[in-house]
This record gives sequence, structure tokens and C-alpha cells, in this order.
Amino acid sequence: MATTKTTAKKASTGKTATAAKAPVTKASTNKKSASKTGKMEDSEFHEFFVDELKDIYWAEKHLVKALPKMKKAATSEELIAAFEKHTEETQQHIQTLEQVFELLGEKAVAKKCDAMAGLLEEAEGIISDTDQGTMVRDAGLILAAQKVEHYEIATYGTLKVFAENMGHQDVADLLDQTLENEKATDVALTEIAVNSINAEAAAE
Repeated sequence: MATTKTTAKKASTGKTATAAKAPVTKASTNKKSASKTGKMEDSEFHEFFVDELKDIYWAEKHLVKALPKMKKAATSEELIAAFEKHTEETQQHIQTLEQVFELLGEKAVAKKCDAMAGLLEEAEGIISDTDQGTMVRDAGLILAAQKVEHYEIATYGTLKVFAENMGHQDVADLLDQTLENEKATDVALTEIAVNSINAEAAAE
């Protein structure tokens, strides 16, 4: 009798364990795979990411039009050259963003960037409020340009991390190239200001 009870108990235990084990389905496997890679093409986060790309795309397309005006308003040869160089670089940034949209299978569409619109309006105000041919104006132009650079650095840095988290490493690499260029431009503007313009502006 004891042997029969033990056998029945083992059989019962085995049946319960089998029933409790969740079946492995294709859906659950795909879910694990998506979680591992971080790819979320149809997620709300992905949509937000693309929306922010449209925002910075607008910003770059308007900045490339504003830089020649800033160049024309500048007096220092160094600053003029810096604005000319960054105009060419900004054209490349636009092309890079178009590559990013293509990699994501998205249409390159610009969405108004209120932040950049405000920064460029401020730059126009600096030109209006300062005298032509002065270092005070040049100092103000550098201030305006660096505000733009800092905004772009923050944006590209964040978008790069977003891309990495979603498994878009090819996109992250492109955004990183632009990020490093924006950082280099910011450093160059600082050097121009520190080497001569700020001191001359203070003496005017």
C-alpha cells in the first residue's frame, strides 16, 4: 500500500509540473528578441525619436541660411572664416540627417524647431543692437553662435543615445560624427573670442 501511494504521488507531481510550464510561442520568442536588441520601430519612443530628428532637421536648414548673414555682419577675419567654414559643415549636417532618415525608412521632413527659431531671432537682434565694424558686435555674434552650438550639442548627444538604445547603431554613428563637429566648432569659437575679440570689445 505504501508503494502504491508513493507512485501515485510521483505521477501527480509530474503532471502538475508539466501543466505549470508555459508553452514557448513564436510571439514570446519575438518579444524576447526585441527586448534584447532594443529595436522599437513601432514604439512610441521610436516615434518621438523621429519627431526630434525632424526638429533638428528644421534647425539645420534654417541655420545654414542664417550663418551667411552672421558672416556678413562680422568684422574679425577669423570670425568671418569660422562662419564660412561652419556654413559648409552645416550643409553636410543636413545631408547626414537625410541619410539618417533613409536608414530609418522615414521621409526627411522638417518640423519647426521653436528653440532654433528663438536663437536665430536673438542673433538678428544682436546685429540690430550693435554697431557695424565693432568688436562688441563680434563678441555678440560669438555669443549667439555658441548658444546655437550648445543647443545642437545637447540635441545630437541625446539623439545619439536614443539611437543606441533602440539598436540603431548605424544611425548613432552618423549622429556622433555631427556631434563631434559641433563640439569642435564651439571650441574654435571660444578660442577666437579669448585670443582677441573679448579684450578688444572691452576696450571699445
